[in-house]
Amino acid sequence: MKNIKLIIEYDGTNYHGWQTQKNAKTVQDVIERAIEGLTGEKAALISSSRTDFGVHALGQVANFISNSTIPGDRFSYALNRILPEDIVIRESCEVGLDFHARFQAKGKKYRYIIYNHRFPSAMLRNRAYHVSYNLDIDGMKKAALCFLGTHDFSSFKASGSSVKTSVRTITSVSLEKNDDVLKFEICGNGFLYNMVRIIVGILVDVGMGKIKADDIPDIINSKDRKKAGRTAPAHGLYLVEVYY
Repeated sequence: MKNIKLIIEYDGTNYHGWQTQKNAKTVQDVIERAIEGLTGEKAALISSSRTDFGVHALGQVANFISNSTIPGDRFSYALNRILPEDIVIRESCEVGLDFHARFQAKGKKYRYIIYNHRFPSAMLRNRAYHVSYNLDIDGMKKAALCFLGTHDFSSFKASGSSVKTSVRTITSVSLEKNDDVLKFEICGNGFLYNMVRIIVGILVDVGMGKIKADDIPDIINSKDRKKAGRTAPAHGLYLVEVYY
């Protein structure tokens, strides 16, 4: 018996998120079927993050127990021959039996892509949030820095989210513009449900002049979801890396 760790890249456009659902196609289901086809075993994948419908991943991490004789580092080659083109195993290896992709994760890095142009992009339609208005990039950068540190992020979680605490620590944020593409990246020890997308939504409001960057600390301290505004669409979000 061995524990296999996978690092997975996928385009979430054609999937109802990562986690198995009844009567819906998910990334987890497709990979588990591929493992069963390869080994004859019913795998139970444990993931670091349950990405939503339309969210993408560059570095999703998952693990599963197998009795297969396939070496850990060869699972990536074997599975990539079976999997569809929009799911790729970037790396595979054998890890200790105590490794747990979710519970042992110490932090995550997310990226959010905004396409800021008068007209939408045909190529980025499923991979970036189209914002047609002129944006104040400097104001957005200033606002983004307000999220650094340890805060109660109750204002930035989806309603109905059930967690023991809404306190999270953000260790780094950055916002870069290259032509019409804005890339927002954020790292932290954990994220609430829809937290990154809500943060992006309020950064766009700052960029459009609807609120000021100086308003962000008060919105964080209010712990009031209604004050944080819109939730940016899922298709601009990427899980980049998981830290252990």
